[in-house]
Amino acid sequence: MPPPETRALLLLLALAVAGQGVRYLLTRPGESPGGVQLLATLQPGSPRAQRDSAMQQGRPLGSGETIDVDRAPLSELTRLPRVGPRLAKAILADRTDHGPFGSLAGLDRVPGIGPALLQNLKQHVVFSGAVGSRGRGTGIPSGQAASCAEPAAPLSRCPTAPLNINSATVQQLDSLPGVGPAKAAAILRYRNEHGPFSSVGQLGQVPGLGPAAVERLQDRLTVH
Repeated sequence: MPPPETRALLLLLALAVAGQGVRYLLTRPGESPGGVQLLATLQPGSPRAQRDSAMQQGRPLGSGETIDVDRAPLSELTRLPRVGPRLAKAILADRTDHGPFGSLAGLDRVPGIGPALLQNLKQHVVFSGAVGSRGRGTGIPSGQAASCAEPAAPLSRCPTAPLNINSATVQQLDSLPGVGPAKAAAILRYRNEHGPFSSVGQLGQVPGLGPAAVERLQDRLTVH
């Protein structure tokens, strides 16, 4: 047998012997040779722990299972259907700034949540908080009472006279809760194309504004 082939054969035999030695050292007494689990020795924060955490967060809701949107942490909000991490963070940020939602209509104030998603979430969410609880019954978030005296205070945080949607600027419309730049521009575009609004309810004809949004804005707007 040529010398190169001999060396190759000896190398293969050496690797086989080394493999058997490693298996013997790592196998517990009474455990089958194939039962070695290297990840079992890893501490929290290991790839296995991170994998289990990701699986927990991605676990879909079971039949009849609901999530309290007024109290749930980010990991639970992410489990809601069609929400995902980015929108879950927006929900959590809005709840931190403005207090509990209290209902589906309150949840509609979060940018990125519209009528279709609310309908999809309806059977999966509950609300244990009361709207305006951070403002001690006034509807004003904690720490914002003093700023309401300032001329530039946002309409969404202060009790003010209703805003006339037939003369409001895009900046004023943007300051309304749950409206944002895109919906404010859509309202202005609809007004320019169809003329003045005859009622606040007509806002429901603006693309992106559903019944829940119109109901929430009803007391904040006027057409006169």
